[in-house]
Amino acid sequence: MQNLQNLLFAALGGLLMGLTPDPFGQWWLAWIALMPLWMLAQRLKVKAAIAMGAMWGFCYHGMALFWITSVHPMEWMGVPWWNSFLIATLVWLLIAGWGAVLSGLWAGGMALFTQKLNVPSRLVIACAIFSGLEIVWSWGPLYWTALGYTQSPHDLLLLQISRLSGQQTMTSAIVAVNGLLAETLLQKTWRDRFASANHQVIITPLLVFVKQWRYAIAAILLVLAMAGYGVWEMQSDRMASTNGKAIKAGIIQGNFPNILTVLPRGWEIAVDNYTKGYEKLAQSGAEMIVTPETAISFLYPNYDARREPFDRVVEKYRVPVWLGGFGKTRNPNTEDPNNYTNSLFLIDGSNKILSQYDKVRLVPVGEYIPFKAILGSLIKRLSPLRGEVEAGSSEQLVDTPWGRFILGICYESAYPATFRFQTAAGGKLILSASNNAHFASYMSAQHHAQDVARAIESDRWAVRATNTGYSGFVDPNGRTIWLSQVNTYETHAETVYLRDTKTLYVLWGDWMTPLLGVMGIAIYAQHRLMN
Repeated sequence: MQNLQNLLFAALGGLLMGLTPDPFGQWWLAWIALMPLWMLAQRLKVKAAIAMGAMWGFCYHGMALFWITSVHPMEWMGVPWWNSFLIATLVWLLIAGWGAVLSGLWAGGMALFTQKLNVPSRLVIACAIFSGLEIVWSWGPLYWTALGYTQSPHDLLLLQISRLSGQQTMTSAIVAVNGLLAETLLQKTWRDRFASANHQVIITPLLVFVKQWRYAIAAILLVLAMAGYGVWEMQSDRMASTNGKAIKAGIIQGNFPNILTVLPRGWEIAVDNYTKGYEKLAQSGAEMIVTPETAISFLYPNYDARREPFDRVVEKYRVPVWLGGFGKTRNPNTEDPNNYTNSLFLIDGSNKILSQYDKVRLVPVGEYIPFKAILGSLIKRLSPLRGEVEAGSSEQLVDTPWGRFILGICYESAYPATFRFQTAAGGKLILSASNNAHFASYMSAQHHAQDVARAIESDRWAVRATNTGYSGFVDPNGRTIWLSQVNTYETHAETVYLRDTKTLYVLWGDWMTPLLGVMGIAIYAQHRLMN
């Protein structure tokens, strides 16, 4: 019975954390949702704590990432209904299970290393382990639901601290506040402490109160300190004073259903949508136009008669446009010369490519087969798709007529290091292009939240062009200047600014996680030596 109660307690915390991102948007729950798991990890043995952590993680990640199942059905791709259902379920279980492993390892580490330590030492080690695990997680292909992302885009005030050491700054803050509140509940009751007090002067109750609630008070002071920093960073005059050259950028949200991409008539509709959108924005004075990922899904720059209307209108107005499409692989060592890239091409009707960015972080199963030696035959039996997208170089930099830009395509929005690398190398503006047509609308909201976080970390304006929403413009403090509707055809132009500023995160990267790691090792080593 006790084990069941513990599992339910852990599940409660995971479900509360699952309510933080969209579609629920209850971001404030993140500051208490880890408390149940913290408290369990201080009472249970290692194996039991791992089980509790796995339950917490499966509930959180499984709930937050349930949108992945909306890729089903894939009959429009030729995948039978039941095979489509199996693929979607398998991917969801894999992602949620991987998240469960990570939180299980954290809870197990807490039970193993921190139960005999004082509270400050526990906090350091807890933050070090959680942030370290998230960093390792980000090295792989399944990364989205880091604790830090739960605050975007609703909690902009506290999110400003990510300028210091990236997303792990917010993750560590969430862990620390949860830990301080959990430790408050783990202490003796106020009445017990009051009864044991030896002094009967009038100030004694106040002293007892402060001693009993000192960790909760510390949590409140930490949040207030973060809020104070956020207020300082979000002063509008500070941002305006560091804005550089202005560009009037336009977005075309084509609202092109994926089901049409395999039909000849669908290609005509896509070309027509983007041709009309381009002309409208060019006539309105846009200096640069951005289209979504695979907006016109032909192989570029190969000539294709079906693309002619779009090519002609670009030649007429000569406004540079970022065209989402496919390109020939630029990797001379590729195993298959027929592989292609998912790319953004900057063209202006001059019959040459001004700039090109090839997507680096590819979507497992959708763009390549993970663990190909193991899963390759299974995936091929379930799906008729053949061929793979070739990943671009992780060190590519994109120079444009306006200077160096920071680019990301779709899934890459979840990877802060990709944006930080390009910003540190001189990137002045973020461009994000994606096609979320096959997912539930709240996935698009979460995707927007990822780009909001990247804009804050990098201190850059961001232009988001998506196929079906949400497209938008975001300022360097994460404020959304304009946001499209979902599943609508839209065009919109806004003035954005190039910036040369460098946040501490851009300059030094995630310096906080290794610092916490070194401190945690030193604390634990000292504890072992003294005992």
